[in-house]
Amino acid sequence: MRLGINGLVGSVFTGTVAGLALVSLVWTPYEPLAIRLRDKLQPPSALHWLGTDEFGRDVLARIMAGAATSLTVSLLTVAFAATLGTALGLAAGYLRGATDRVLMVLSDALLAFPGILLALGLVVVIGANKYGIILALGLAYAPSVLRVARAAVLSVREREYVEASRVVGNSEWRTVWRHVLPNCLAPILVLATSMVGWVLLSESALSFLGLGVPPPAPTWGNMLSASRAFIERAPWLGIAPGLCIAFSLLGINLLGDALRDRFDPRMEVGRWARARRCWNCATCV
Repeated sequence: MRLGINGLVGSVFTGTVAGLALVSLVWTPYEPLAIRLRDKLQPPSALHWLGTDEFGRDVLARIMAGAATSLTVSLLTVAFAATLGTALGLAAGYLRGATDRVLMVLSDALLAFPGILLALGLVVVIGANKYGIILALGLAYAPSVLRVARAAVLSVREREYVEASRVVGNSEWRTVWRHVLPNCLAPILVLATSMVGWVLLSESALSFLGLGVPPPAPTWGNMLSASRAFIERAPWLGIAPGLCIAFSLLGINLLGDALRDRFDPRMEVGRWARARRCWNCATCV
């Protein structure tokens, strides 16, 4: 599948971050939690490529461990939100009636709040830990998946093959599982890819505010928060996690845009229109 230059760049950035996270599971240059006060606030050098923090911990090792933590939280959150939102979207779009109205009212009520504010409130209630963040962010972003899944189901449920499945005697849920759901996965996949970036940013923001994965476990957000007190004396403490967040978001967004261009029929129509214009005229305008 060709994704173009955006997809290539996004895949490289995203793959690099994922590679760091995977490598950190088996190896880091230093123990991320080991305290060495004699080495505190050391600038980048041959021994510590990204320097050390206020407790003498190696910043590169913590960046690698933080990548694993942040990506794990993001991927589990997106999996939870996508599963819940898709299931509710299938029920709303296929059953219609009172089920559709109730689910859409609940969805609209949740979407009235910005995702990060809703997650912030839920984390306060559930608790600031890894699984509390996954549950809070998953509930905050599930309504977006619900609306996309419902729209796709409303289009697919009227197709001829769905009617044929009913005619041959298949149950409603077998029809949904075998014929409706597979034909609704493309927009959900595109949304889920972009949602990884949204969740990563939200998780970093919660960690920055002290409501993320509790220290001493490293995440990019709490590393960025801890660097505020040393921004003039040790700027590398904030530069490293900040760049990791920026490059991760850039890579995920580029990959999501490439997948949208690949799977969205409207984008395909736009490409054919541009091709016809180039063929019919001497100069593209």
